[in-house]
Amino acid sequence: MKICISYSAVIVLILIFSTSSCIERDLKRGENSINAGDMENYISRLASDEFMGRKPFTPGEKITVEYLAEQLERIGFEPAFGESYYQKVPMAEISSEVNGQVKAVYMNKVLSLKAPDDIAVTSPRFAEEINIKGSEMVFAGFGINAPGLGWNDYENLDVKGKTVIVLINDPGLYTGDASLFKGREMTYYGRWTYKFEEAARQGAEGILIIHETEGAGYQYTIQRKSSISPKLYMQTADSNNSHCAFTGWLSVAAADSLFEMEGYKISDLRTAACSKGFKSFNLKTKISLLIKNKIVFNSSTNIAGVLRGKSRADECIIYTAHWDHFGIGEKENGDSIYNGAVDNGTSMAWVFEIGEAFARLKNKPERSVMLFFPTAEEQGLLGSTYFTENPPLPMSKTVACFNNDLMLPIGRMRDVMITGYGQSTLDEMITEAAALQDRYAAADPNSHTGMYFRSDHFSFARKGVPSAFVRGNIESREHGKEWTAKMEKDYIENYYHRPSDNFEPETWNLEGIVEDAKLSFYVGYRLANTDYFPSWKPGSEFNRQ
Repeated sequence: MKICISYSAVIVLILIFSTSSCIERDLKRGENSINAGDMENYISRLASDEFMGRKPFTPGEKITVEYLAEQLERIGFEPAFGESYYQKVPMAEISSEVNGQVKAVYMNKVLSLKAPDDIAVTSPRFAEEINIKGSEMVFAGFGINAPGLGWNDYENLDVKGKTVIVLINDPGLYTGDASLFKGREMTYYGRWTYKFEEAARQGAEGILIIHETEGAGYQYTIQRKSSISPKLYMQTADSNNSHCAFTGWLSVAAADSLFEMEGYKISDLRTAACSKGFKSFNLKTKISLLIKNKIVFNSSTNIAGVLRGKSRADECIIYTAHWDHFGIGEKENGDSIYNGAVDNGTSMAWVFEIGEAFARLKNKPERSVMLFFPTAEEQGLLGSTYFTENPPLPMSKTVACFNNDLMLPIGRMRDVMITGYGQSTLDEMITEAAALQDRYAAADPNSHTGMYFRSDHFSFARKGVPSAFVRGNIESREHGKEWTAKMEKDYIENYYHRPSDNFEPETWNLEGIVEDAKLSFYVGYRLANTDYFPSWKPGSEFNRQ
């Protein structure tokens, strides 16, 4: 049988293959622009002493946001907020100081707790003095009220005007029972932010979380340091009176001492609280403390730029990395500047390199691409929360959010770790992109730390936007899994939220972050040139269908 192909059909086929070839060349042009040298330039500036630790409400903020805006303009991204790269975020800065010792009294026994070593406590209320006198204490298990899961630690419990003590994380972590919440993977109910929110909804006067390193994901020293540093809150009409009067953490030793007065052991209470039949109960111990607040009302700044799409400019793919860190604080080993090179200098460089890749494209994408640098992530995702409440483009047309945080400069990885694996159909796109780099996609092996709820993508997820937190973090191509885990542990224990988090060009290897940037650029490029909207999977808590 003869196959006849017309002249016009041949021309069409040539055009199709030519167009496809042009697209591939354009994609490669963008990918090849991503490089370690440019990343190093960004990080060396952002993590330098010149930026004074990038703390909101300080001169370091002005230096940081002006630099970010200049770089967005330089690479060809337009202002996202009308004619401005800046979005003002109204906040209050509260410096809480505990006057004297905290007293826990049980009958004729008095336990004196020293802040911040034994108890890390602050007040979120816009009041100069918080005087707690003999507040009754209640043990409320994990402090969770989840009707959809048939779990309520506050059932038949009156905590109004009382101080609630709760455990960190979810019951599933400590039992290994996959039928309890998500087993070892933390849900939002396990986060300290949720526990503070729920205690306030229940009318509690105060809440204290018993620290435990595995469940929290970090040592008590992190909360200790946080409690003696000024904290930021969104400005509210009720002066934060809807919050508990005080919130905080008990060290393990302090919690043990407090409960031993009444004959309880924390280990026994944790085991009991993991059972569905557990009943929370009132303690006979009362707590007293005096907190003095210094309050400053001001605004911090979100930064964003946009590359407008050709045909669907109102639909947007967004890349995010918070700019803020802790400024100048408590001195360690002679250094008091918290430069935040890994947290979050490496991720800001990741965003800029992806942005430059899109800007280098000969054919601009059909959808818009936005680069977003939120403020006050370290204070509870405040900048990204404000942004999602006041977006420059509709949240309903935000296609996907790609966020990163704590990208370790330890070389190329075999894995692409998806924190929040199983949440959305972005997983499949990321898995396909990983294979093109001879890598494999994997769930976060430390999902019990709740990282999916600890960075700015979570603000977008809460608004229904499928959001990805993706980076190589499990298996070094050169050194393997054990070495990689050791490096991550070393960072968390010795550099995380400490002045030692500095740019170290002699020892850093940025090639893994380069590969991660190319992967996220590739997935975003695909999304930016289709009409496809990723969706939440049926098992996700963000699936609202």
